[in-house]
Amino acid sequence: MTLDEKLKILADSAKYDASCSSSGSTRKNYNGIGNAAYSGICHSFSSDGRCISLLKILMTNCCIFDCKYCINRKSNNVTRAIFTPEEICTITINFYRRNYIEGLFLSSGIIKSPDYTMELLIKTIKMLRYKYHFHGYIHCKAIPGASTHLLKELGSLVDRLSANIELPTDSGLKLLAPDKELNKVTKIMSYIKENRNSSFVSAGGSTQMIIGATKETDLDIMRTSSNLYQNYNLKRVFYSAYIPVNKDKLLPSLSAPPLVRENRLYQADWLLRFYGFKVKDLLDEEHPNFNILMDPKANWALRHLSEFPKEINSASYYDLLKVPGIGIKSAERIIACRKNFKLTFSDLKKIGVVIKRAKYFITCNHKYFINESYFKKDFIEANLVLLDSPQIETKKEQLSLFS
Repeated sequence: MTLDEKLKILADSAKYDASCSSSGSTRKNYNGIGNAAYSGICHSFSSDGRCISLLKILMTNCCIFDCKYCINRKSNNVTRAIFTPEEICTITINFYRRNYIEGLFLSSGIIKSPDYTMELLIKTIKMLRYKYHFHGYIHCKAIPGASTHLLKELGSLVDRLSANIELPTDSGLKLLAPDKELNKVTKIMSYIKENRNSSFVSAGGSTQMIIGATKETDLDIMRTSSNLYQNYNLKRVFYSAYIPVNKDKLLPSLSAPPLVRENRLYQADWLLRFYGFKVKDLLDEEHPNFNILMDPKANWALRHLSEFPKEINSASYYDLLKVPGIGIKSAERIIACRKNFKLTFSDLKKIGVVIKRAKYFITCNHKYFINESYFKKDFIEANLVLLDSPQIETKKEQLSLFS
């Protein structure tokens, strides 16, 4: 098998991992500039907001586990391949020299044993760091069940380590991935938390959950995420909409991945991490799932309409963060600007507030955007649904782009 053939197989096998924000493309270069072939180039983002191109591959799609949802499970009849450490180094360095990538995202199926797989990953990355002197960003997947001394060595070589819990609850994991044990995953998370410093997993740890393969509610999922952030100081929890690639009586029958649900979970995750919201603010036993038609922040605001409208020239920073359409940067700018003058709706637009959302929940100088007779739940909800769901048909006509 040629290196190109291996690359096609193992880049394609890696596309189901959600730890990067986009997957490879099949668009070819016809005597132009750039390359977006099937090579597995994807994108992540640094802490300062820069977009980083990464080579995203598996070391191998061979695996001793038989997880029901995984295309690479041992019972599937798929073409298998394995890279040698030297081959991974060759591809990475060649792609880097051509300016295709800035770093590497490396994962693997489990071959022979967790320790054996981790030793191969370590050999590969040591070769990159010391033989080829590659000092770019490397994100690697730790193998649950591997020895602690191997985890320590791998963590000293990479910038970020992932330990995927795969499913939101232990019961779901036992149902669909009986070979895996949750405590082996959380053991990795604990080790990263306790030992993280400038020379050990400096970019932190992350994990991934598959959404829609089991029957957990959004409330179950967000409780798990909140606990992971609090107990293990994770940098990110990634949510991956279940893709029906296998047939099994234990798997749900879905015609398409629940991508809108995945998006709502990411939006809620952002609210937990940066906006001061708690899980109990967004969901409860009576409302265990997010509104598909509306983002979680807007949905929360509608359910707590008695707390609005907020006066933009006097509301506290944390009250401003609760307003749909106002983000962290725009809230900071509002606080800074109103020290010098009274803000108007036109001023808010200039400093980055999404007026088409925020206008329903604020006043400027105690004036509503039209008049206070429009401050009604039904009116606001109808307009927000149109903003979040432009594909909804009205009177069997497609919505105009300019209406």
